[in-house]
Amino acid sequence: MRWSPAVETEALLAIADWAGRHALPLFLMLLGALLLTVGVVGWLWQMHVWPRARDGLPQPALLLLGVGTGFGALVAAAKVFADIAERLGDGERMSLLDEALSLSIRQHVDIGTLQVFAVLTHLGDAALLTVLALAVAALLWRRGRGALALAWLLALGGNALLIPLLKRIFERVRPLHDHGLVSEIGFSFPSGHTAGATVAYGMLAYVALRVLPDRWHVPAVLAATALVFTIGSSRVFLQVHFASDVLAGFAWGLAWLAVCMLSVELSRRYRLRR
Repeated sequence: MRWSPAVETEALLAIADWAGRHALPLFLMLLGALLLTVGVVGWLWQMHVWPRARDGLPQPALLLLGVGTGFGALVAAAKVFADIAERLGDGERMSLLDEALSLSIRQHVDIGTLQVFAVLTHLGDAALLTVLALAVAALLWRRGRGALALAWLLALGGNALLIPLLKRIFERVRPLHDHGLVSEIGFSFPSGHTAGATVAYGMLAYVALRVLPDRWHVPAVLAATALVFTIGSSRVFLQVHFASDVLAGFAWGLAWLAVCMLSVELSRRYRLRR
């Protein structure tokens, strides 16, 4: 038997309310599942897939594999962002779910939990990411990795320029919050904190893959994953963004990250061939 749209919406609103009531355990469970998945996939790639591909495939095939993986990630992330943007608007089901989740969190999450997330959310502040960008670029430059330093700066700088433009296009108002721990101005969609953290810490993990020994590769990716997911989730806990804002921030950040990493790899392959 197929439910009517009204009944489906009521059921989804009930799920959103339940998620708000159990927001902290749900966050910890999702974070653990995400880290486990990334860790297993990263270990399998590092220990089994990549060595066999590197030893058994010619260079053109390896390049095609990298380009295909990056392009696939770009297309998938861009589609998620477009789907979320298409479903925004007053009265739309996604907007109703966003509001229900935000209200439930406001009513049921204790102030101590919010205070912890109010500290963690600063890891995605523009000022901190700017300092990080300059420090990493300077370190790479001193180690003779000028091209990688430039790519790092362009990735972070390009995202910082594009996010305000996206916010102006959609002009979504932020959710209400009265805890007084964090105050934000400007439009809500997509989450700039989430997108900035995704690009900055994701690109930092890519830099680590390029400059650090193999044993640090999986830990670097796991650390970046934990930071990005925690920063994005903090925006929902603190009610300065709706959940769909954060999901769109993840999607945009991953899409931009795929573009930047793919560009760097293609440029590097071209320079190596020359």
